[in-house]
Amino acid sequence: MGSGRINLTREGYNKLQQELEYLSGEKRRVLAANIGEAREKGDLSENAEYDAAREEQGMNEKSISELEDILTRSRILDDTAMAKDEALLGAIVKVKDRSSGEKIDYMLVSEEESDFDLNKISVSSPVGKALLGHKVDDIVEVNVPAGIIEYKIVKISR
Repeated sequence: MGSGRINLTREGYNKLQQELEYLSGEKRRVLAANIGEAREKGDLSENAEYDAAREEQGMNEKSISELEDILTRSRILDDTAMAKDEALLGAIVKVKDRSSGEKIDYMLVSEEESDFDLNKISVSSPVGKALLGHKVDDIVEVNVPAGIIEYKIVKISR
């Protein structure tokens, strides 16, 4: 598995914990029942349903193991002790694209918490790296595959 500490927000830690509880509880029971049903259908050497159920069970066990590893190595951020005016892990950073004028809110999180659909970006992503450590009114340049984007930091909150 991985090595080193993982910094998570309280919300991110709780979400991973809930996912682990689901996978190791309810989903594990459902998969075991599926295997039992497939086993009853006859010769296991030619039973594709049984093979598929066992494979799904193996994938679930792998996910459980990975989540346990992440949670074991994680540290929950105490954002009360962090600078409120600096773009750090756990901060919500409102930026303005200097060419289009579009405003976007990004929450800076660890890779394990990132969710692009929710604008939760990893501090190791190009945008996350560029924003990290900056303050309101700073101009940051982000090197992305489409070129360079310039953002002005408008607001930082927690």
